Amino acid sequence: MKFVYDHIHLRTQDPEATAEYYARVFGAEVLRSVQSDGQSRIDLDIDGLTLFLAKVGEDEAFPEAPAEPYLGLDHFGFTVDNLDEAAAELKQRGAEFTVEPFQLRPGLKIAFVLAPENVRIELLERD
Repeated sequence: MKFVYDHIHLRTQDPEATAEYYARVFGAEVLRSVQSDGQSRIDLDIDGLTLFLAKVGEDEAFPEAPAEPYLGLDHFGFTVDNLDEAAAELKQRGAEFTVEPFQLRPGLKIAFVLAPENVRIELLERD
Protein backbone atom coordinates (compact mmCIF):
# COMPACT_ATOMS: atom_id res chain seq x y z
CA MET A 1 0.00 0.00 0.00
CA LYS A 2 1.31 3.44 -0.93
CA PHE A 3 0.44 6.65 0.94
CA VAL A 4 0.84 9.96 -0.90
CA TYR A 5 0.57 13.40 0.69
CA ASP A 6 -2.72 15.18 -0.10
CA HIS A 7 -3.31 18.16 2.23
CA ILE A 8 -3.10 19.75 5.67
CA HIS A 9 -6.44 20.96 7.07
CA LEU A 10 -6.36 23.97 9.41
CA ARG A 11 -9.29 25.27 11.44
CA THR A 12 -9.38 29.02 12.01
CA GLN A 13 -11.64 31.71 13.44
CA ASP A 14 -10.88 33.99 10.48
CA PRO A 15 -10.19 32.12 7.22
CA GLU A 16 -9.88 35.33 5.19
CA ALA A 17 -7.21 36.81 7.48
CA THR A 18 -5.42 33.46 7.68
CA ALA A 19 -5.43 33.13 3.88
CA GLU A 20 -4.13 36.69 3.53
CA TYR A 21 -1.26 35.86 5.92
CA TYR A 22 -0.16 32.77 3.97
CA ALA A 23 -0.47 34.65 0.66
CA ARG A 24 1.54 37.63 1.93
CA VAL A 25 4.20 35.73 3.87
CA PHE A 26 4.61 32.50 1.87
CA GLY A 27 3.22 33.47 -1.55
CA ALA A 28 0.27 31.09 -1.32
CA GLU A 29 -2.23 30.98 -4.16
CA VAL A 30 -5.70 31.44 -2.64
CA LEU A 31 -8.48 29.24 -4.06
CA ARG A 32 -12.15 29.12 -3.04
CA SER A 33 -13.79 25.75 -2.45
CA VAL A 34 -16.79 24.10 -0.80
CA GLN A 35 -16.53 21.35 1.80
CA SER A 36 -18.57 18.15 1.64
CA ASP A 37 -20.99 19.67 4.20
CA GLY A 38 -21.67 22.62 1.87
CA GLN A 39 -19.71 25.15 3.92
CA SER A 40 -17.24 27.40 2.17
CA ARG A 41 -13.55 26.73 2.53
CA ILE A 42 -10.42 28.49 1.40
CA ASP A 43 -7.72 26.30 -0.13
CA LEU A 44 -4.12 27.45 -0.36
CA ASP A 45 -1.40 26.21 -2.69
CA ILE A 46 2.14 26.94 -1.53
CA ASP A 47 4.39 25.50 -4.25
CA GLY A 48 2.42 22.24 -4.27
CA LEU A 49 1.69 22.12 -0.52
CA THR A 50 -2.09 22.16 -0.14
CA LEU A 51 -3.64 23.75 2.95
CA PHE A 52 -7.40 23.73 3.56
CA LEU A 53 -8.75 26.50 5.81
CA ALA A 54 -12.10 25.87 7.48
CA LYS A 55 -13.88 28.31 9.76
CA VAL A 56 -14.50 27.40 13.37
CA GLY A 57 -18.15 28.20 14.16
CA GLU A 58 -18.93 31.10 16.48
CA ASP A 59 -20.68 28.73 18.91
CA GLU A 60 -17.94 26.07 18.83
CA ALA A 61 -15.73 25.75 21.88
CA PHE A 62 -12.06 25.24 21.19
CA PRO A 63 -8.99 25.12 23.39
CA GLU A 64 -6.07 27.49 23.13
CA ALA A 65 -2.83 26.07 21.77
CA PRO A 66 -1.13 23.82 24.30
CA ALA A 67 2.12 24.71 26.00
CA GLU A 68 5.20 23.16 24.42
CA PRO A 69 6.06 20.34 24.27
CA TYR A 70 2.78 18.52 23.66
CA LEU A 71 1.49 15.40 21.92
CA GLY A 72 0.00 15.64 18.44
CA LEU A 73 0.91 17.61 15.35
CA ASP A 74 3.74 19.94 16.31
CA HIS A 75 4.54 21.76 13.06
CA PHE A 76 5.10 21.44 9.33
CA GLY A 77 8.25 22.48 7.52
CA PHE A 78 9.51 24.23 4.41
CA THR A 79 12.99 23.75 2.97
CA VAL A 80 14.72 26.91 1.73
CA ASP A 81 18.00 27.41 -0.13
CA ASN A 82 19.31 30.17 2.17
CA LEU A 83 17.70 30.40 5.59
CA ASP A 84 19.17 33.77 6.53
CA GLU A 85 17.90 35.39 3.32
CA ALA A 86 14.51 33.69 3.65
CA ALA A 87 14.19 34.85 7.27
CA ALA A 88 15.01 38.45 6.35
CA GLU A 89 12.42 38.41 3.55
CA LEU A 90 9.76 36.77 5.70
CA LYS A 91 10.30 39.34 8.46
CA GLN A 92 9.75 42.11 5.88
CA ARG A 93 6.45 40.39 5.04
CA GLY A 94 5.42 40.39 8.71
CA ALA A 95 6.40 36.90 9.84
CA GLU A 96 6.97 36.41 13.57
CA PHE A 97 9.88 34.14 14.42
CA THR A 98 9.67 32.11 17.62
CA VAL A 99 13.09 30.60 16.96
CA GLU A 100 15.60 32.61 14.97
CA PRO A 101 17.76 30.80 12.41
CA PHE A 102 20.51 28.69 13.97
CA GLN A 103 22.79 25.79 13.09
CA LEU A 104 21.18 22.70 14.65
CA ARG A 105 23.97 20.38 13.51
CA PRO A 106 26.44 20.29 10.64
CA GLY A 107 24.52 20.57 7.38
CA LEU A 108 21.24 21.73 8.97
CA LYS A 109 20.05 25.22 9.92
CA ILE A 110 16.51 25.71 11.23
CA ALA A 111 14.10 28.41 12.41
CA PHE A 112 10.43 28.55 13.41
CA VAL A 113 7.69 30.97 12.36
CA LEU A 114 4.43 31.42 14.26
CA ALA A 115 1.45 31.61 11.88
CA PRO A 116 -2.20 32.43 12.71
CA GLU A 117 -3.96 30.18 15.23
CA ASN A 118 -0.56 29.31 16.76
CA VAL A 119 0.48 27.10 13.82
CA ARG A 120 4.24 26.53 13.93
CA ILE A 121 6.16 26.38 10.67
CA GLU A 122 9.75 25.16 10.57
CA LEU A 123 12.14 26.51 7.98
CA LEU A 124 15.11 24.29 7.10
CA GLU A 125 18.30 24.81 5.13
CA ARG A 126 20.00 21.51 4.36
CA ASP A 127 23.48 21.18 2.87
